Formats: sequence, structure tokens, C-alpha cells
Amino acid sequence: MFLLYFKTWRIPVLKICCVHFGYCVFKCVYFSVRHDIACHVTVCSFKMAAEDLPSQFDVVILGTGLTESVIAAACSRVGQSVLHLDRRNYYAGNWASFTFNGLLSWIEEYKNQQKVQITESEQVWRSLIDEGEDVVPLSSVDSSISNLEVFCYASEEEEKEEETKAPLTSCQPVNAETVSEETTGDSTEAQDTVTGDDTTASDAKTQNEEHEVSEPEEEQHTSDISEPSQSQEEKDSQPISSPADPPVEVEKKITYQKLVKEGRRFNIDLVSKLMYSRGALVDLLIKSNVSRYAEFKNIGHILTCRNGKVEQHCNAKSICGSNSGLKVPCSRADVFASKQLTVVEKRMLMKFLTFCLDFEQHPEEYQDYTEKPFREFLKNKKLTENLQDFVLHSIAMVTQQTLTEEGLKATQHFLRCLGRYGNTPFLFPLYGLGEIPQCFCRMCAVFGGIYCLRHSVQCLVVDKASNKVKAVIDTRGQKISCSHFVVEDSYIRDEQRQSTAYRQISRAVLITDRSVLPSESDQQISLVTIPPLESSAPAVRMVELCSSSMTCMPGTYLVHLTCSSSGTAQEDLAPVVSELFHVSTIPGEEPSEGAEERSKPAVLWVMYFNMRDTSALDSSSYSLPSNVHVCTGPDGSLGSDCSIKLAESVFHHILPDEEFCPPAPNPEDIIYDGDGPQAEGPGFDESVNTEAEEEGAAHEKNPSTEPAEMDSVADTTPSSEE
Repeated sequence: MFLLYFKTWRIPVLKICCVHFGYCVFKCVYFSVRHDIACHVTVCSFKMAAEDLPSQFDVVILGTGLTESVIAAACSRVGQSVLHLDRRNYYAGNWASFTFNGLLSWIEEYKNQQKVQITESEQVWRSLIDEGEDVVPLSSVDSSISNLEVFCYASEEEEKEEETKAPLTSCQPVNAETVSEETTGDSTEAQDTVTGDDTTASDAKTQNEEHEVSEPEEEQHTSDISEPSQSQEEKDSQPISSPADPPVEVEKKITYQKLVKEGRRFNIDLVSKLMYSRGALVDLLIKSNVSRYAEFKNIGHILTCRNGKVEQHCNAKSICGSNSGLKVPCSRADVFASKQLTVVEKRMLMKFLTFCLDFEQHPEEYQDYTEKPFREFLKNKKLTENLQDFVLHSIAMVTQQTLTEEGLKATQHFLRCLGRYGNTPFLFPLYGLGEIPQCFCRMCAVFGGIYCLRHSVQCLVVDKASNKVKAVIDTRGQKISCSHFVVEDSYIRDEQRQSTAYRQISRAVLITDRSVLPSESDQQISLVTIPPLESSAPAVRMVELCSSSMTCMPGTYLVHLTCSSSGTAQEDLAPVVSELFHVSTIPGEEPSEGAEERSKPAVLWVMYFNMRDTSALDSSSYSLPSNVHVCTGPDGSLGSDCSIKLAESVFHHILPDEEFCPPAPNPEDIIYDGDGPQAEGPGFDESVNTEAEEEGAAHEKNPSTEPAEMDSVADTTPSSEE
């Protein structure tokens, strides 16, 4: 057994123990090599039987999405014993990121789940129920994803230069059953590397990233959410020691086999979100010191689209960007530098944005419109149609039906986020949004939380007298006592809900061959807001990710489309895809010479699906015991404030007197169990003001302050044998 302690509190930080039933697990928890001290813990692997799992926890959490992971980290940080389970074989639930091969396996599992009839077995847990106890069964099938369709438009030609064993699938549509076992094996291997500690695969990536950030001036992205002051051109010209170097011109046609072969370079998010620089998620990452586990990249382009036209010349129908076209004004300089706005429009927009920064101080300006749509208020302010579209879709990012006060708050939030990490309000985590839940899982594990993937809960054991959950019975028939139970919404059965009417989110994920807005630097993340193509259609949000975000292979772009559902995802988003991208009728077909389609990026692969949005539900929406806390899944908004606020609310309901996610001590505060505090050497002023004789005496009493500090650092680093 190997214990680490913090100097200040003298509490155990980490016990080397792995619990992952039936699987051989490798666990290695570390803090950060960005600091002078790297705490690498001994790696161990073993198998444990089901009865070896402790039978008593303060909190049992089912599901590893963002909300559940934040709650787990917060509870573990203040000393609660936490058991964190997930029936999936990967972390983050519907917030997860997949390699391309892993996504193909996820699609196959989804298809198989639709065909297999699940039969509930009650005989195992019925024998464990005592007198005076009742049970609440949980769902064993995830129905939060629906209407999944996959289409491949990349060529099926075999690569000539080097032979590959990648499976070829029917391209329109792709049948998940045709994905070969080799692909599945690769994906399973990729996901299983995560199941060790709290994201072993993520740890490996983070270690590589941390070595890279030792000289942050050479990176465009940054650790600890700080942005270098270097110009974009200088950053793009600097070498990056990462697997996603700025891509060169790829003349060779990208085939489906190439996508599969380079599949590990992709990190494809199920949910598409960005991080507001002054949003609740960034504030929590900074406060809790969890930001040390990840790196982030600025959003370089904030664009708007009108009439679906992508043009290089400047007019009202162009898609706006920082290098060409009409750009969304993000600052005073942007407003007055714009060549597409008249002098009158510039003054009107600047006056309106200034008003929004402190609109609460002028209630007389908007109180007559508090119950009216935001668009009507914009018209009342005499903004032109062009400016109304800017504010509504690209700054406030609200719908036509959004009320005025909510629209003003959204505009104010956008403006206040500017300038914290450059002239953009948004950040994006390298390797995808799925890294963020894993970062909080890592924090929970560091403070003693136990993680089990491919492990779920069959039912809750309720005390009839108090109507509270007193224990859970897992899928291996073990009864585990707990004081509180936190569960992801997808585990709740319909009969335990007050209403089964849900909102839906329509999602599309595209792999394209080039950017929707070619510019001087092709390593930019772009946010594009596409107004409704029809009056009844929803606005569509598009996030285009480049290879330097570590989410796609060089020479390709990963495009996420999101909107509120009015039909299936394909019905909602296929028209937008056809409008902005070239979709071939035959896989690998090139557009005809001189055709308008040739100017559009070509779609190589696309996936459509609907995701359930339960963010509007609260505790009154469920018929469950009072100490069961339900966490809703991702919502349709661009940020993650809803999930973070829910996590904080649940935490304070469980532990009302504790601080939510207090900062974790820095690695230099870690010492070994049994080591006493290091003696402090003389201060700088002392050594300067002493006589030569006094310095000699001090040297005899406390020799060589500088080497002593080095010895202290060396003592905190485990030996290679450990």
C-alpha cells in the first residue's frame, strides 16, 4: 500500500487500489508534469471478485456524464466515499468523444440494442430484499439516442501505396453490422485503455500535451486556460510536437479506408458545445484546479450565414469570417473596422452593445418588452435587418421566440466573455469535449473515488418507513448501502416519470475535405450560426473543428451541426448540409468542372441522430425517493452552464454545509506518509543582512538552503522501482 499526503491537511490523497470486475485494470494517477514535481504512482493490475467491492458508501453515482462527474469530484474532494458506476465501457455517457473506429463500434452497438429484446431478471435481487424494504427497478436500456442514420460519400477505392485491412461498408447508408471485427477490436482497445484509472487513455494524451506546454510560446492552444500573446501567424509557423501538425495540401483522394486507417486521430463528440470564457464551467475548472488536466484552444472565427451562400467577396449574403467576408463584430475595433456596415449601422450597433453591458441599470428601456420576443425589442431599437440577424443569431444565439430579458442577458454574457483569453468569448478543449468529464473523474479518483465501467445498478432498495434509498443492488447481485444515490436520467424508467414528453436535439456529424471558409490560416475553429432556411425551421449551429484541435486527421475537418428538433435529425439538418456542402450521389464522385458545387467542401462521411433533452425537468418530474438525485443529459445550448448549476444544486442538497469543489492542493504540497515537514532555510532578507561569521554558523546549523530545496523535490518523486 502506498499513500500520499498533503502537507497542510495530512490527509491521504490516494490509495493504490483498482476495482474493475472481471477485467485486468492498469491504474496510474498523476497530477501534472507542468509542475516541477511529477507524482507518478506505482502501476498495479489485478482482478477482483464481486464480493471484494466495499459494501458501504456515502454516495453511489450511476452514469459518468459531465453533471455526474462534477458531483463525484465535489463529494470525493470533501471526504465522502464515492462509488461511480457506468454500464457503458467508456466514460462521459452522452458527453463522450470517440475515435472514428470507436464511433463505428458505438453505432454497431446501438443497432444491436434496437434488435435485442431485453428481459428483466428479478430473481437475483428479490432474494436480497428484507422485510420493510421496497425496490425501485432501473432501466437497463439507453433510449436517449434515436433515429441514427449513417452515410458514407468517400470513395471505396483501395489505397494503392500501402495495403490495409480496413473493412469496407456499404456507403449509402452504412450498415453497422458490416463493420468488421477488426474495427470493433480496435475501438474496444481504445476504449478499454480508459477503464483503468480514471481515463488511462486520456492520461497518456495529457502527458504528451503537458510535455509540449513546457514552452507555451510555441503553442496556439494553452494549458491552465491561459492564452499566449503571440500573433496567430507566428503560432502557425512554429513547430508543434503533437500528432496533428498543421496539414499540408493533400492531393491524394481521401478514401473510406483512409478514414478507418487514421481513425485514431479523430475524437468525435456526441454533443457539440463550446466553453464561454467566463462561463460556469471555466470558472469551476479554474477554482477546482481541474484545468491542469486539460488544454484548450481559442475559437478563431465567429461567423454568420445568410441565404446559405459561401462567397469570398463581401456582400450581405456572404458567410462571415475574420479574413474574408462579413465577420461578426466581437469588439469595438471589429465594429468600426467592418467594411460591410454603414457608418450609421456602426453607431447603432455600438450604442446597442454598450447598452447591453449594463442593461439592468436602465429598466425603462426594455420593461415594456419583457413579455415580448427579443426580435421585437431589436426592431424597436431601430436596428436594421442585418444587425438584427447579427445580434439574434451570432451574439445572443437565441431563437425567434426568446423573450427580451433573456436575450439581453445572453448578449451581455457574450460581451463579458470577450477579452479574457483573446478577442473571442469561447474556448474548446483539445481532444474533444469528452475530456472534461474525464478530468473531473480523475479528480474524484485522486481523492479516493472508486470507478467501475461495464457495471450498473439493477434496482434501488427503499426503506418503507422513511421512503429513502438505503442501498442499491448492482448487476452482479451485490447489495451496497449508501446515503445518497445520483443517477443519470437515461436509467430512469418511464413509469417513474410524471411526464414522458421530451424535447429532442437534432445532431449531425460530418467529416469534410476542406473548410467551409478557406482563409490564410486553416488551423482555426469556426462557429457559424445558420438562420432558419424556412420560417418554421429552427436555426442551426455549426462548429467546424480543424486538425490542430486534435479531433480529426490532417487534411480533413470535423463539422458538428446542432438544432432543436422539429422532425428527425436527417429531416432537420440534411437541407443545411446540401446547402453548404457538396454531397455526391455516387461515393467518391467529383463535382463537374465549373459547377457551383466545386466551390463547396465535399462531405466524406456523415452521421445523423436525435438526442433526448431533459434539461427542463426537475425533481418534481420524477416519482422517486427524496435522496435520489436525477441528472439530466446535455441540453441544446452552446454552453454547459445548465449542467454545472445542476451539479452544484445536487451537491448542496447532499452536503449543504460543504464548499462546492474547493481547489485541490498543488503537487508541491505532497509528501510521503511518515516524512516530517522539511526544515525551512533562512529567508532572503536574513541571508543578505547577516555578518560573514553569522552566515558560517547558519551554514553549520542548516547547510546549503538551495540544495535542501532540491532534496525536498527529489524526495517527493517515487523511485523507478516503486
